[in-house]
Amino acid sequence: MPTSDSRTANGDGAIADVEGVRLGHWTSRRQATGCTVVLAEAGATPGFHGAGGAPGTIDTQLLRPENTVDVVHAVLITGGSAHGLAAAAGVRAALVERGVGLPVTAEAPPVPIVTGAVVFDQGLGSPTAFPGPDQGATAVHRATAGAVAEGCVGAGTGCSVAKLDGRQLAWKGGLGTAAVRHDSGLVVGAVAAVNAAGAIVDPATGDLVAGPRRSAGSRAMRPAHEALIDRPLDAYYAEHAAAAEALLNTTVAVIATNARLDKAQATRLAVMADDGLAQAVRPAHTPIDGDSVFVLATGRHDADLGRAPALLTMLGSMAATALGRAIVRGVRQATPLAGLPAVVPSTGRD
Repeated sequence: MPTSDSRTANGDGAIADVEGVRLGHWTSRRQATGCTVVLAEAGATPGFHGAGGAPGTIDTQLLRPENTVDVVHAVLITGGSAHGLAAAAGVRAALVERGVGLPVTAEAPPVPIVTGAVVFDQGLGSPTAFPGPDQGATAVHRATAGAVAEGCVGAGTGCSVAKLDGRQLAWKGGLGTAAVRHDSGLVVGAVAAVNAAGAIVDPATGDLVAGPRRSAGSRAMRPAHEALIDRPLDAYYAEHAAAAEALLNTTVAVIATNARLDKAQATRLAVMADDGLAQAVRPAHTPIDGDSVFVLATGRHDADLGRAPALLTMLGSMAATALGRAIVRGVRQATPLAGLPAVVPSTGRD
């Protein structure tokens, strides 16, 4: 449910602008965790690209182009690290109740294909709290099309960013969404739970959105290169404890499009979309995060990529742009929580 801490109108569009795609959240601000579900109940062609060094995922092997299953019904982004993957059982159960899934036999229920990934948010709120089956089912039941909540909601609730100097100098992260449209009617939308060790930069302007704070009581920031490259080697050894605390990371994104793609094309779209993540998160794809990008292609637009293969290049550019915007929005729409400040102190902004 939208709250005073979340947006209900998306200034840069939303992933749910893609026809046939809906987004739902379960949120616990008290425990600083949550989960988010992207639904494509009619089925969508999947793709996946995971470049982070410490991923926590579910059923991503079936997304590989050479493997048989060519449809996905939901993508789960969940807090709670690997424990939060239990929420996937609730997502499946809720979809079975709706008759969603691959048919098996006349007697057996359908099999919903649910994939997803975790963010490690247990360092911000309760270390023993994580979404489970009931919470995953609730996210499905709350899923809507069109404008969706952003900021400290769903999988963005326990997120934090700019942890290169330790969590005590970090900023509140969150969940953001955006969409890019082509005059032809092609749409690419993105949603991201932004829980990055790195600094956040606006790809459109190059502005630093969230860098490590210079002191615990300050809002002044320093860029990633100053926090990393300008630090002497001895400081890395001396600050081992702070570095260990910064291991609680991962940015997970879902890209949706109405284009008609096969699994190989959807996989290439995920790779290209990941450029938007790397442009917005500095550094990205580190050994201490599980950065992952999922793709859902609904195929409701009649553009023929066989006649014009360069359309995939255009879609990839749209996806990278949408993802970069979604990441920035996830941080700018966040509100203070669990002792971490937000980069934009007021609410109701766009």
